[in-house]
Amino acid sequence: MSLGNLVMGNVVLGVLLASWICSVSASVSYDSKAITINGQRRILISGSIHYPRSTPEMWPDLIQKAKEGGLDVIQTYVFWNGHEPSPGKYYFEGNYDLVNFIKLVKEAGLYVHLRIGPYVCAEWNFGGFPVWLKYVPGISFRTDNGPFKEQMQRFTQKIVNMMKAERLFESQGGPIILSQIENEYGPMEYEIGEPGKAYTRWAAKMALGLGTGVPWVMCKQDDAPDPVINTCNGFYCDYFSPNKAYKPKMWTEAWTGWYTEFGGAVPYRPAEDLAFSVARFIQKGGSFVNYYMYHGGTNFGRTAGGPFIATSYDYNAPLDEYGLLRQPKWGHLKDLHRAIKLCEPALVSGDPMVMPLGNYQEAHVFKSKSGACAAFLANYNPTSFAKLAFGNMHYNLPPWSISILPDCKNTVYNTARVGAQISRMKMATIPIHGGFSWQAYNEETTSESDSSFTVVGLLEQINTTRDVSDYLWYTTDVKIDPSEGFLKTGVYPVLTVLSAGHALHIFVNGQLAGTAYGSLEFPKITLSQGVNLRAGINTISLLSIAVGLPNVGPHFETWNAGILGPVTLNGLNEGRRDLSWQKWSYKVGLKGEALNLHSLSGTSSVEWAEGSLVALRQPLTWYKTTFNAPAGNSPVALDVGSMGKGQIWINGQSIGRYWPAYKASGSCGGCNYAGTYDENKCRSNCGEASQRWYHVPRSWLKPSGNLLVVFEEWGGDPNGISLVRREVDSVCADIFEWQPNLMNYQMHASGKVNKPLRPKVHLECGPEQKISSVKFASFGTPEGTCGSYRQGSCHAFHSYDAFQRLCVGQNFCSVTVAPEMFGGDPCPDVMKKLSVEAICS
Repeated sequence: MSLGNLVMGNVVLGVLLASWICSVSASVSYDSKAITINGQRRILISGSIHYPRSTPEMWPDLIQKAKEGGLDVIQTYVFWNGHEPSPGKYYFEGNYDLVNFIKLVKEAGLYVHLRIGPYVCAEWNFGGFPVWLKYVPGISFRTDNGPFKEQMQRFTQKIVNMMKAERLFESQGGPIILSQIENEYGPMEYEIGEPGKAYTRWAAKMALGLGTGVPWVMCKQDDAPDPVINTCNGFYCDYFSPNKAYKPKMWTEAWTGWYTEFGGAVPYRPAEDLAFSVARFIQKGGSFVNYYMYHGGTNFGRTAGGPFIATSYDYNAPLDEYGLLRQPKWGHLKDLHRAIKLCEPALVSGDPMVMPLGNYQEAHVFKSKSGACAAFLANYNPTSFAKLAFGNMHYNLPPWSISILPDCKNTVYNTARVGAQISRMKMATIPIHGGFSWQAYNEETTSESDSSFTVVGLLEQINTTRDVSDYLWYTTDVKIDPSEGFLKTGVYPVLTVLSAGHALHIFVNGQLAGTAYGSLEFPKITLSQGVNLRAGINTISLLSIAVGLPNVGPHFETWNAGILGPVTLNGLNEGRRDLSWQKWSYKVGLKGEALNLHSLSGTSSVEWAEGSLVALRQPLTWYKTTFNAPAGNSPVALDVGSMGKGQIWINGQSIGRYWPAYKASGSCGGCNYAGTYDENKCRSNCGEASQRWYHVPRSWLKPSGNLLVVFEEWGGDPNGISLVRREVDSVCADIFEWQPNLMNYQMHASGKVNKPLRPKVHLECGPEQKISSVKFASFGTPEGTCGSYRQGSCHAFHSYDAFQRLCVGQNFCSVTVAPEMFGGDPCPDVMKKLSVEAICS
């Protein structure tokens, strides 16, 4: 081999190596316009999917639906308390298998934004902090405190090293393009002052020192130290600007709805307003938007925070709690994302030119050097239409809407004109032959057991239970002299108990004497109750119940729960007796918990009552039954509307806390998409259970012999519990003639057609369903909303025909919105629309 060939060979090898390195590793940077991946500025659409709030079996489908919905990035928190349940003992299995989740996102061809925190808030128990952290000597949470910083750095480093070991950062050829340190710390820093500022500087420096090769962000942190990017969270973020001109404008949490609390109404956010908020952000130069949540999922077990956060974390997200498409939200956003991507070359090139077009109207025009032009026309008026002159054309905009023109001429999308179908869902009861056959076991109400201990005075609950259980028994004896006047008059003395929360049952001599509970806004409770005491020794047992630990606020280490007192008895001969400083016996948790009655092995350790001996509406009762998995693949849930409050397990795995007896208070009026949205604007379920149905993941079920265990605190009727299937009930569409849509724009742009094209209605039932009938169809001026349409003054008499012919018997169909499809134009000079509702079965 000659010297020349050798040199040539090395050069070729060098080139090959260089190209190989470039292909596996990539660079992520940023400038004022956008995040740049491999030298290319990108408008990035992201969505939050929290891995522990679903099951590994659900992950591929959720990620695929996110991709089909037009997402580029999946964003998730890292849940410290799930990964380090006790100091130095780590858990990364099951639905906490973070590496597997990220690899699945990579397989789908999407990026990841990993919010390491490790404080997450997220309506998650204790904000994601492990409870043991509270007991690290000298600790003070989220401030310039040595013990806290040491623990935080150790865990953050653990996660970063895991990601590096699996080559998951984009700089190593992996999918992670961004990481977040801390979380919404700005407001807290403001509260605590200088130690907070020092902590912020430390956190940024610590994160940057980990050498991930990708940018770090801090959300709600106006003073994020360079080069960390500060980002916005909220319902709207168009007003937001980063703290340095060279940083991109990023929105880490665009709230798609809001969380549900036990006792609260269920919030929802109209798709038109959510799309409007995102278009507003993009037109103002925004380049990264993340939907919080894209799939909310379920707070399994005791992971819900709050307190009083419901088990469902549905969040009115584009994918519902069960992983099904929420239509029209999912489809309307998908159309928005496609419209934004058509504008991308112009959007990333320069700042927009802003042109006022009226009192509440304006245009934002983006142009690139290569000649690309994109325009966003906005009408901010919440009540009236606007006719805008732009270019040499006229555009009609509905109230509170933005039209997107990817070529500065043709509208492909308007945020208030929904082209996607509307799906009405139902919970269909699954018949079980002979129904559930229940057995029962009664929990003991006294704490005379090996595991109890006695001290003088009242103890704080979290410090006593260390959060291993929701339950803590407080028991004391009260001696009543036979000469007490109330024994003759029959006027019961009044027991008054003050508790820091969250719920409380009073038992006197083994009998339930009273119940009280707080709320998210007011967790503290005072219960005053006449109690039936007898002469001699009386046992008073107070069962204090936590409903999730708080997840937001300063000084985590100081929060408390349980009966802090005073506890007093009024109406005795001596007047008032203070029981607070008596001897109290304590027992952490229930006997049934200690016996693991919810598990396959523990359930056989006690005698269960059967048949007619099963007591109904009894407090503190365990119930169990077995059932076979229902056929098909539809998601399933338990309807526990007949029960009070408690917890549910399937095959030993906790579905979570249930509380259908806590009815939603508040007002649930009509809801107009137009006008500024907040979490109190559009709500449902007033006067009904905040949460009646509880998701049972399919993967938790065996074909037969599934063990269902329910612990009821208050007293309910288990015979009313049923298994239900979540499926599409009916599908609707509401489409105006000449409504803009992407397909028509692309047909025009390609030169295949030159005349205006009519929009189409697309209807699709669930995977195992067909369209069985057409409930309503009207081309003209129909009124009402999906589920309650009615004919208007103008109606084409053959409106049903096309749907009968093209849709009935099909899973999917599409119909062109044109007069000839419905027997001609019923009112020529009127703007018409088509409303249709088809039943799925």
